[in-house]
Amino acid sequence: MRDKVTGAQRWVVKIGSALLTADGRGLDRGAMAVWVEQMVALRRAGVELVLVSSGAVAAGMSRLGWAARPSAIHELQAAAAVGQMGLVQAWESSFGEHGLHTAQVLLTHEDLSDRKRYLNARTTLRTLVELGAIPVINENDTVATDEIRFGDNDTLAALVANLVEADLLVILTDRDGMFDADPRNNPDAQLIFEARADDPALDAVAGGTGGALGRGGMQTKLRAARLAARSGAYTMIVGGRIERVLDRLKAGERLGTLLSPERGLLAARKQWLAGHLQMRGTLTLDAGAVKALTVDGKSLLPVGVRAVEGNFRRGEMVACVGPDGQEVARGLANYAAAEAQKIVGLPTDRIEAVLGYIDEPELVHRDNLVLV
Repeated sequence: MRDKVTGAQRWVVKIGSALLTADGRGLDRGAMAVWVEQMVALRRAGVELVLVSSGAVAAGMSRLGWAARPSAIHELQAAAAVGQMGLVQAWESSFGEHGLHTAQVLLTHEDLSDRKRYLNARTTLRTLVELGAIPVINENDTVATDEIRFGDNDTLAALVANLVEADLLVILTDRDGMFDADPRNNPDAQLIFEARADDPALDAVAGGTGGALGRGGMQTKLRAARLAARSGAYTMIVGGRIERVLDRLKAGERLGTLLSPERGLLAARKQWLAGHLQMRGTLTLDAGAVKALTVDGKSLLPVGVRAVEGNFRRGEMVACVGPDGQEVARGLANYAAAEAQKIVGLPTDRIEAVLGYIDEPELVHRDNLVLV
């Protein structure tokens, strides 16, 4: 199963607060530089990379001279606002030494639960990766409230893995992985090298909550692995302080705990699309477009659409039917109904001229489409 790590082409790497701030003593720029060297090596080896970085609140606490993590939401927001400045500057400076740019992306739960904002975030991240920048993602703690907080950056990282259709989620933590007992209390505890993310036996060994700085623990990492598995991603839980840990994972070394999904990447995502979203409209296709989707595995372009029904918004689910009215596929629309009606039957190079802009060249991208 370690070949799933060495062969993964899109990684989401999450680094926790305790690692980034040397257990609360301020940003550990030396450690950050070492991780950056390894991430740069991954990039040069052809791996697409997204970084989920904790540490804003912890860094802000250090800057403000606070010894204990506050519980009041407004104090957490203030600490995050102060700490985020230093955190982003540190990542930008470190990657900049290797000639790479970073891009700050702050998300809330609402950004990923709303279909339109979900697609907007996905498109932005995909564009950043294509441009060669490293997206550095954190929860938007400065505006998040208890009702919309992810709760921990492990969960955020898993949702980002779903968002970008990652092959692998790597959670760097202050422990070497998941053990069959708590290694802090049991010297005979054994590292679990490989398991299925949905294995119920893991709940009993995941333990309690995290340390004083973060909001997560092994339970949240297990939950994150299960969330990532919904889109077919593997999850590696591994010690961030292990020497050259990312290099060694890429080389196939048996480190940490690798949790596998029940289904492969494509199958899991298609099931999610097919079963979890309601239909908001219908696109009637010509015979050529039906063949492009069902035989050739292509995206749906406006030129192959003959009619639009419904009042759907960008990011909502639409049914794709053939000339005979039979449904052949369903997927997430890249344009709202009113926009789609203006561009049906037109070649892609006419979209901008008609609408005044172009969000996507496809009406429904094949990654967001499932055959029925």
